[in-house]
Parts: sequence; structure tokens; C-alpha cells
Amino acid sequence: MKDIGVVNGRFQVLNLKHMEYILAAKMRCQKLFIGLTNPDTLHTRDSVNDENRSAKSANPLTYYERYEMIRGAMREFKVPDSEYDILPFPINCPEYILQYVPKDATFYLGICDEWDEEKYKILRSLGLDIEILWRKSPAEKGITSSWVRSCIATDQEWAHLVPKSVYTYLTEHHLDERVKRLEKMRMDEKDASLVKSLVSEERTDS
Repeated sequence: MKDIGVVNGRFQVLNLKHMEYILAAKMRCQKLFIGLTNPDTLHTRDSVNDENRSAKSANPLTYYERYEMIRGAMREFKVPDSEYDILPFPINCPEYILQYVPKDATFYLGICDEWDEEKYKILRSLGLDIEILWRKSPAEKGITSSWVRSCIATDQEWAHLVPKSVYTYLTEHHLDERVKRLEKMRMDEKDASLVKSLVSEERTDS
């Protein structure tokens, strides 16, 4: 077992697949640091491998709200407070990463898509010790935060996709309402863009 481990993610919204990743890493180290990517707007950047990750609809929760959400989930899964901590992890500004997390840690990753591959390259460029927990195809990825946000926006059941503590935290603080509003705005903009594109094509054909 390693002394120190690090995981990272946006966790917008923290779901059961995220917990699988976090707990798999915790089983391999004494102390786990959970890094929050896109910790604020200053350290948020676009990526060609995940074009949606910088959008407002994909980042509805603040750093503090995600911090509290993760703390609640870790307690739900009986992880002692002394065995983990939560820190900023500006993955899109790699020059700042080691100002927040220990360089001598083992950095755990799950590889499921091109964005995960990009994160691997970023961490490798920093000379960090990386352990890949699993490699899966996008089809094997399972629950995603975009799926959860979509369910919230369209009034579908989503409680079974997240830890019970996360559902309680979001609904009690009315954060699901913010998620719904931002996600519906994104959907409406996408629909409007599609209509505009179709109209343009029809004019071109005529």
C-alpha cells in the first residue's frame, strides 16, 4: 500500500462511478487527496478532447459545494476524515498542480476516453508516479455526470445514479434547481443552433 495517493475530477455531479474510482484509489493508499479540476473560472480551460468541460452547464457547482458534497459521500462510505483531503487540481494549468498536491504521491487514473488520455499525458509530463486503475471504452464507462445533469434537467429519476448523501445535499440546498436551469439553457441553445443550421442548409439547397 502506498503512503499518499491522488485522484482528480470535476465531479459535477459526484456520481456512483466517481465513488468507484475514488474508493479504488483509497484502497491502494493510506492518505488520499481528492483533486477538484476546474476549481474556479480562472483555472478553467477548453480542451479539444472534451469541448464541453469548460461550459457553465458542465460546471454548475462551486468548489465549496463540491467539497461539501464529496465530504458527505466519503462519510457515507465510512472513510475516516483523517484518511483523505480535498484540494484544487488545476489540470488545465499544469504548471500550478504541484502547488496544491504532493509530488511524491501516486496519481491514480481511470482511462475511458481521449480526455483521460490527455490527463495522463499532462501528469506524465510533470514526471509524476502514475498508476492506471483500469482502461475501458467509452461504452463501458457507465454513469457520467452529463447523464445525471440531463436527468435532472428533464425531470427524470436520478437518485439511483448518485450516493444518497449527494442527492440529499443537492436537493436540500436547491442546487438541483441550478443544475436544471443551466442544463436546460444548454439544451435550448443546442436546439436553436440545430434549427438555424437546418434553415441555412435549406436556403443553400434552394
